[in-house]
Amino acid sequence: MPEPSGLRIAPAYRPSLLDPYREHLHRRRNEQPGVPVLHLFHEIKELGYTGSLNNLHKYLNQGRAERDRPVTTPRRAARLLLTAPQNLRPKQTSLLEKITSACPEMTELSDLVRDFATLLAPAEGNDRTLTKWISAARAAALPHLHSFANGIELDRAAVNAGFTLPYHNGRTEGVNTRTKRIMRQMHGRAGFDLLRHRILLH
Repeated sequence: MPEPSGLRIAPAYRPSLLDPYREHLHRRRNEQPGVPVLHLFHEIKELGYTGSLNNLHKYLNQGRAERDRPVTTPRRAARLLLTAPQNLRPKQTSLLEKITSACPEMTELSDLVRDFATLLAPAEGNDRTLTKWISAARAAALPHLHSFANGIELDRAAVNAGFTLPYHNGRTEGVNTRTKRIMRQMHGRAGFDLLRHRILLH
């Protein structure tokens, strides 16, 4: 899915001596991506720039010579979508609203993610709700969710149990994780007897 234009904004910065030369810097870096910063510095000095080379480095590193920059990264957007709304700070909530309203696909994705999150609290009837969610996910123009829904169906009985029953194997998985960590720490250093003692005493 192409990046929606609504997800790109011009960030707010303090005024800089380099602002009048922004278009020149942008054009030159597009024409010659590998142009040395020192060359750019001499060029804008001839155009009237009175600042330092260090300021130019900082300006370019911040991306201020670009026209529009992404409002956020894909990884951060995903993290915001997957965080419970009550755990978001006001600034994060505002950013999430901007992201989810950028295009119909993002709005639909946000709704589906939130609906799925409610199923993670085991409750009677969640299996029926999951069936409706899968139908909605498959009807959405979001191919990655189609794959996710298909994966759920492959192990539907286990997923239904996880969504409807209060039981889980979290403690068992925790023991497995600790055991594997101890085994990695002791690899090549001791035999089975010492490993057994460490696991029993941990």
